[in-house]
Amino acid sequence: MAPPPSMAAASDRAGPGPDAGAGAGEPSLRLRRAPSADAGDLAGDSSGGRRENGDPPPPPNPQQHQQPEMLHYRASAPAHRRVKESPLSSDAIFRQSHAGLLNLCIVVLIAVNSRLIIENLMKYGLLIRAGFWFSARSLGDWPLLMCCLTLPIFPLVALMAEKLIRRKLIGEHVVILLHIIITTSVIIYPAVVILKCESAVLSGFVLMFLASIMWMKLVSYAHTNYDIRVLSKSTEKGAAYGNYVDPENIKDPTIKSLLYFMLAPTLCYQPTYPRTTCIRKGWVIRQLVKCLIFTGLMGFIIEQYINPIVKNSKHPLKGNFLNAIERVLKLSVPTLYVWLCMFYCFFHLWLNILAELLRFGDREFYKDWWNAKTVEEYWRMWNMPVHKWIIRHIYFPCIRKGLPRGVAILISFLVSAVFHEICVAVPCHIFKFWAFFGIMFQIPLVFLTRYLQDKFQNIMVGNMIFWFFFSIVGQPMCVLLYYHDVMNRQAQASR
Repeated sequence: MAPPPSMAAASDRAGPGPDAGAGAGEPSLRLRRAPSADAGDLAGDSSGGRRENGDPPPPPNPQQHQQPEMLHYRASAPAHRRVKESPLSSDAIFRQSHAGLLNLCIVVLIAVNSRLIIENLMKYGLLIRAGFWFSARSLGDWPLLMCCLTLPIFPLVALMAEKLIRRKLIGEHVVILLHIIITTSVIIYPAVVILKCESAVLSGFVLMFLASIMWMKLVSYAHTNYDIRVLSKSTEKGAAYGNYVDPENIKDPTIKSLLYFMLAPTLCYQPTYPRTTCIRKGWVIRQLVKCLIFTGLMGFIIEQYINPIVKNSKHPLKGNFLNAIERVLKLSVPTLYVWLCMFYCFFHLWLNILAELLRFGDREFYKDWWNAKTVEEYWRMWNMPVHKWIIRHIYFPCIRKGLPRGVAILISFLVSAVFHEICVAVPCHIFKFWAFFGIMFQIPLVFLTRYLQDKFQNIMVGNMIFWFFFSIVGQPMCVLLYYHDVMNRQAQASR
């Protein structure tokens, strides 16, 4: 005999027990009521008995649909049905969505920083100077502007060298020598101009940044065309290293392909790129507005917070140790905000704007580096154009030459450290190698965070160490070191 509906529902949830009866464990009997008089009564059938063939069905009763739902809320229905973990327990915390907590953090962050901004403005007033954007000294930087305008000569000379070797007017060794001279000159020329002129640090940094980008592009242009010539010769001989060679990727260099490459948001040359179908003009305008807003926010943070903190500090390696720690910690938050704004403005907004205007298809300019578990993962994900360039033109060539993987990584970091030092030291007119040692210090951090991540599985120990060294120690320390060295040099020059 079937149990009452309420007991059947309870038996279904609690599972068959010793008192469940013979039919409690059978799926065909659970949560099913026989078409009996009792079932008719429960359904609200006024006839109270079976319907004969041909009798019309009873009118629909709303309680008939509510009845199965109401059975779940009976006092006899079990409230605890299976083993469950608390959402914040160690076994379940990474399976939960934390969107609400993220929204809470954003609200708290906005509230706290709004209070600090209002308090700062009430105490010190608006500290932004008009000279932050433009000053009379900027007019004295015209040699840097002329140097920047003459940089496109070097890509044209590189194209001429490639045309000459394609026509077999010069040999392979000659074109390699020409490319070495071109790439070396594109770095030395602006560096000499900056060091000869007493220009603003920002103007010198922009020029060296553009020169470094052009250097990497020209290295990629020379290396890729050399490899294309090797592949073309092997294809003619019928041996392309066992791989299919796409004819689109071994085309001869043209002025059009070179011009597109020099403007495109990539450092790796190839004759053709994936392209989108159209330009979204409204989208470009929105990104430009965002870029202006975040640039203004960076200027506000620098002038209102970072400059006063740095001016009231001492050299971190010469003054009181506790005072240096206090300045570094106080400087860590605004420098982190400026760096995040810079990353968003350049890697997300500006590079996507360039890609949209040029219909450049591959827009993976960064990955989720904020989730990096090790320092090695961070360097692989945060700057994809440079990462692809290093992998393509430094790391794998070293591996193909038979060098160990560790040596290839060391050479990659060495090249990165040299260019970080050049981009900072030349505009500041000082060579203390702070940026160089800061990048080379990443190598032991790579092994340290890798060891900790292997030791503590499923724990973001490496991610926390990365954020600590990156935002709490690294950037504020570099800002203090270079600021005081620049101030000391200017003080000595004015005597």
